[in-house]
Amino acid sequence: MNRNKWNGIGWTALLVAWGAVGGCNVDPSGGHLPKGAALATWDTQKPGVDITPVEAEEVDLVESVVAHRDAYLQHLTALRDYYQARGYAAKQSWADFELNGLRKIKAFRYVDDAEVPVAKLDPSASIAEADSMYARGMELMEKGGHGVPIFYRQKTMIQAADVFRDLIQKYPTSDKVDDAAFYLGEIHKEYLPGQEPIAVKWYERAWTWNAETPHPARFQAAVVYDYRMHDRDRALELYRAVVEREVQNASNVRFAQRRIQDLASGRTAASAAP
Repeated sequence: MNRNKWNGIGWTALLVAWGAVGGCNVDPSGGHLPKGAALATWDTQKPGVDITPVEAEEVDLVESVVAHRDAYLQHLTALRDYYQARGYAAKQSWADFELNGLRKIKAFRYVDDAEVPVAKLDPSASIAEADSMYARGMELMEKGGHGVPIFYRQKTMIQAADVFRDLIQKYPTSDKVDDAAFYLGEIHKEYLPGQEPIAVKWYERAWTWNAETPHPARFQAAVVYDYRMHDRDRALELYRAVVEREVQNASNVRFAQRRIQDLASGRTAASAAP
């Protein structure tokens, strides 16, 4: 079976089966929790403490708040500069007063990873520091057990996610940002329960920032929408994009073509699962 297909479908079932047989859950530190214990939740300030399930609507609303917050600050700053350049001292003082007030307001993150950078990036530069950060993130993923989710270390995966996010924030013009975004999608999809709406946002950034990204971002997002979020329309749209844009992976294309037929005829993901 194709690895990407297995990642999208099989790991969840395998984890459920493991929990049923072994009577335990994966612990963020790499050990196990007693039977019936809930997985820890994630807060980026305190890894392993506050992972709460995230709904797509919440992610969209938070992104809207962040975008408007940033736009408000940007436009107010431009207005202040306008007044300053023309010597309108009184109006400049009003704008400065409002800007000072904004800076004193604590901007809560609500859903930390919903605050993914804007879609309009044109990353094409080769930056040594960014390359080094990307390599570090991949090392942490490997150390955390990427590809073997039964035994993964959630805390280490969170550390890898932090490195990838820092890379994107510090070096938004790096040609590694689409790679980092893809693996942020992978981390949220496989290793952070209930984070599927954020995973698909990161996958989307991967192909938005680089339409020719070598990663199967559209395929992975389609599988999440199909099998986990049960959004038939979005899954169908992305499977079609896979057939058009991710032809380098023949097995993914074949799977996408089959699911297009299934979804178009009203067949559910559950009935089509291998």
